[in-house]
Amino acid sequence: MTTKYAVIDIGSNSVRLMLWAGGTLYKKVRTTRLAQGLADSGMLSDAAMERTAEAVSAFAEEGARAGARVLAFATAAVRSSENGTRFCSLVKDTCGIFVDVVTGEEEARLGLCGALGREDGGIIDIGGASTEVCIRCGGEIRYSCSLPVGAVRIFDACGQDPSRIETFVRASVAPLADVRCAASMRAIGGTASTLASIRLGLQAYDAEKLNGLVLPRAWLEEMSLRLLSLSPEERKGVPGMDVSRADVIAGASRLLVNVMRALGLPQVRFSDADNLEGYLFVRGLV
Repeated sequence: MTTKYAVIDIGSNSVRLMLWAGGTLYKKVRTTRLAQGLADSGMLSDAAMERTAEAVSAFAEEGARAGARVLAFATAAVRSSENGTRFCSLVKDTCGIFVDVVTGEEEARLGLCGALGREDGGIIDIGGASTEVCIRCGGEIRYSCSLPVGAVRIFDACGQDPSRIETFVRASVAPLADVRCAASMRAIGGTASTLASIRLGLQAYDAEKLNGLVLPRAWLEEMSLRLLSLSPEERKGVPGMDVSRADVIAGASRLLVNVMRALGLPQVRFSDADNLEGYLFVRGLV
């Protein structure tokens, strides 16, 4: 009998749930902005921790009702904050779930294995508080990094100022300057899924339509500049926009463009499979 898993990804911008039984049955997301204010204070705020723990608890209950084994892991916001252990204790006290805090290197590998399994290629994961790039060739990981920059960090540091965003983003991707990439690259995570949805102008997220969609750098450059020129409220009217990301998507899209530019990539393909699937793969559960 196939074991059923409910995997919860506690990210810097959102909490996501995947129900899995021999394959992904469905995914859900709740935006909680755990990393809000982290760039300035180095701490997770009480309000952000409480609303995120509540989302984790709700997803854990849903997984338990489905008869699944519930697993939870946390990424950049928790591992980089001074009070991340306090958040993990809050989750444990709230719903009895142990939170596995993954390192930046582990997070990159989760994304790679989720999107590609054992195949060669690479991933770019624009998160809320970090960005992962991981490349595998000949069955071996040739390059892996986790940059301390993401959609929420850019928003906290720069607001909606185009000049500040561009300066901040370009400085953030400087470590990639000497990386040369000939691999086929996938873009994963909420920034990529939002841009893919905008590319197709979807009314509602559709993984089957979006998975594998090509995102040319030229189009991303044009769209990111357009988003940067709009107010957050105006962005909500863009077909395909995830309105919960309207305030952070412009900076995040400029970050993706600059990562691609640094790596010399003319395009990426969106992958709906990501670190949720990768967590089960890397932990040897599937």
